[in-house]
Amino acid sequence: MEEKDLNKEEATAEEKAEEVKADPVEEANKRAYDAEKKCAETNDKYLRIMAEYDNFRKRTAKERDFIYSEAYSDAIKQLLPVIDNIERSVTFVSDEETKKGLNMIITQMTEALNKMGVTVIETKEFDPNVHNAVMHVDDEAYGEGEIVEVFQKGYKYKDKIIRYAMVKVAN
Repeated sequence: MEEKDLNKEEATAEEKAEEVKADPVEEANKRAYDAEKKCAETNDKYLRIMAEYDNFRKRTAKERDFIYSEAYSDAIKQLLPVIDNIERSVTFVSDEETKKGLNMIITQMTEALNKMGVTVIETKEFDPNVHNAVMHVDDEAYGEGEIVEVFQKGYKYKDKIIRYAMVKVAN
């Protein structure tokens, strides 16, 4: 029995010696592999966070521009009835000096709106994207889809329609 125990101890000692000899190199390779793996995972997380941040930055810039455009359009929309009333009052005033004063106000308001990027929608040919047809008339003197009368001017800010033009269209 003692021989068996001795042989086991010798075998175990030899195995341990072999493990010790091979262990530092394998252990170093394993640590290097684990470090590379951890570095790759960290780099992947970093890239994902950077992409998320970039998307967040673009999305908030787009939302900010949209909110600004909406607020701008809403403010201009509140002024349009005032401009309409001034333009209507010119037709009812008989005094020439008053007409001249009102026309100067209209010109000044139009220039201010143009400087702000607000333009009047053209009313030559009917376009359902920018015009609101409230009346149709059958008249041979006008071509098909031609605007006969403008009841209310339409305005747009850049590409956004603030108010559609109300028109009478010939069929």
